[in-house]
Amino acid sequence: MITSPANKKVKEVRALFDKASLRSERGLFPIEGVRMFLEAPEAEIEELYVSESFAARAEGTIREKIAGLKAETVADNIFAKMSETKTPQGVLALLRMQRKSLAEVLAEGASCFLAVESLQDPGNLGTMLRAGEGAGLSAILANRGTVDVYNPKLVRATMGSIFRIPVVYVDDFPAALFKLKQEGISLYAAALQASVPYDSIAYPERTAFLIGNEAAGLSEEAIAAANQSIHIPMLGQVESLNAAVAASILLYERARQRRKERA
Repeated sequence: MITSPANKKVKEVRALFDKASLRSERGLFPIEGVRMFLEAPEAEIEELYVSESFAARAEGTIREKIAGLKAETVADNIFAKMSETKTPQGVLALLRMQRKSLAEVLAEGASCFLAVESLQDPGNLGTMLRAGEGAGLSAILANRGTVDVYNPKLVRATMGSIFRIPVVYVDDFPAALFKLKQEGISLYAAALQASVPYDSIAYPERTAFLIGNEAAGLSEEAIAAANQSIHIPMLGQVESLNAAVAASILLYERARQRRKERA
């Protein structure tokens, strides 16, 4: 049992929460909490830590999953130092990062994309993953200026969707958009220039919605790559929507149309 704050593993786990560069170097990212632990694929769990009190009270599915893995018990006061949350639930794991290329995602039959450019808020991207899964999202395409998908706040916001929806980072965003078009995927840019209302379009099965930076929006290059620019009509004095809210509205409109076609 780990009982000292000077233990090497305590320091390593904390560093993985705090440093994106270390997460990238190690190819590992931390998750914590009962729900995230239950959602996490066992095959991807590299290390598992449980607090002494949690290990004693765990039962049912949780106890079974812990038993199937090599868990390390940590004294409660030391577990609190490992955890990033103020009131830790008592279970924490390190998982292997899943890095997929655009070619791999396309080969798997991905048909619905969000393409995000320089998105900065981890909560926004996390919400896009969670809401997107519910709307049939296949994958997210992101440029290198977009927030790290393994940021702890982002991981929490996904509520498990991070394990099922791949996020593909690319060095050349316009070239990746062109690749999508080559594959027969229609691109719709959330932008005001020469745009039409989002609900005036019949979205095909193979669709990508382009969402830009929270403050600056999409680059001119990205907008030019799209088949059509679209906007969400606004009432009242509201000028714009949160990026995650806008993406969710677009994805669910596509999902609504798909359901209507099948009915």
